[in-house]
Amino acid sequence: MPKTLMCDQKLFEKDLSGQTYIVTGSNSGSGFATAKQLAEQGAHVVGACRRVNAGKEAFADLGNIRGSVEIMEMDLASLASIRSFAEAFLAKYDRLDGLVNNAGVMAVPEGKTVDGFETQFGINHLGHFLLTELLLDTLKASAPARIVNVSSAAHAGMMGASAEVDFDDLNYEKREYNATAAYNQSKLANLLHAKELAKQLEGTSVSTFSVHPGWIRSN
Repeated sequence: MPKTLMCDQKLFEKDLSGQTYIVTGSNSGSGFATAKQLAEQGAHVVGACRRVNAGKEAFADLGNIRGSVEIMEMDLASLASIRSFAEAFLAKYDRLDGLVNNAGVMAVPEGKTVDGFETQFGINHLGHFLLTELLLDTLKASAPARIVNVSSAAHAGMMGASAEVDFDDLNYEKREYNATAAYNQSKLANLLHAKELAKQLEGTSVSTFSVHPGWIRSN
């Protein structure tokens, strides 16, 4: 097995007390690990989860940690749900030090979100795009702050399927549906979103990143 690559271990000792983060899809997998680590370092983490009870269950027994985790409902497949979450968050918090756009689905059967978008493009990209836009002013006011889009190496293609954003057929209404190609399209959109945000936010002390998290045994 190849050696797991890790960041500088000193980063895990950084004091994040007084900082607030949002992690989408924090009830399991990489989202849970991210939220747990931030809370262990003293941050207050808001877990934006479609399944609130699953989120609360996941964080019910974290032991004696320095920070805290709060679960709030948000379904990335519904633009109305995203707007409701942002409204509720902004009514309660006046700062946001980091937004981790982590939640997503992979290679699912053909389907549509509540608003009629292809499932993977709608959830993985458009939902996070809207969430980021709604929280951008607060991130700027809290600077230095950061936005992390969890993309994938699939942004360059995977399993024989190419990766391109087809602006003439984003929702697979003309093309034959290919679950892997649709996933690749959504992950490329995540990367392009981060790159464009970096240009728009230059000079604001809000940093943006697109990351491939590595291969994770998640749900």
